[in-house]
Amino acid sequence: MRVILASASPRRRELLRALIASFEVLPTDIDETLTGDGFVDAERLAYAKALNAFERNPDAVVIGSDTVVYDDEHAYGKPHSPDHAFAMWQQLRGRTHTVATGIAVLAPGTDRQLTEAWDVELSPLSDDEIRAYVASGRPMDKAGAYAIQDEDVPTVVHMHGCYCAIMGLPLWSLKDLLEASGVPCAEPSSTFERCATCPSKPA
Repeated sequence: MRVILASASPRRRELLRALIASFEVLPTDIDETLTGDGFVDAERLAYAKALNAFERNPDAVVIGSDTVVYDDEHAYGKPHSPDHAFAMWQQLRGRTHTVATGIAVLAPGTDRQLTEAWDVELSPLSDDEIRAYVASGRPMDKAGAYAIQDEDVPTVVHMHGCYCAIMGLPLWSLKDLLEASGVPCAEPSSTFERCATCPSKPA
């Protein structure tokens, strides 16, 4: 059965390879405007991306995913400029916020959906450190203008939850959805050692 990842994210491609060896990539073009409810937005956009690709490939299993960063005041998607990325960091640095990643799996005759939300504390970087990170270009395609895997900065001082979900694709949860849709998957811990102790791993 064909499997399609409805995302242009290289991080999601890297993560999905831990579950299945062969899949297609079909980026979608949908309106990613946020409503302000980060959890609902992640859920809504993940499904919209999956549906957009599934309508063009109704014989396939399609995976959609979206990540939104939010706190008590704002929801943060991808920055639209370096100044916007800098402003996001000024809002979030040294504080705990929530990262919600939604996943949707659409297959012939069925659809399944799940959203995970976990707490993350960003490093209290100085303005100069933030500017250097933004100038590297790495924050520009990431919700909240940071990536947990950019450990050389480092961006995150503490997290509670699934590392892969915060990175952009919760592998244990996605494994369940794919297998329920008839797609056999490998154990994510066979590729990523951190997945062996993930709180999302089935008991």
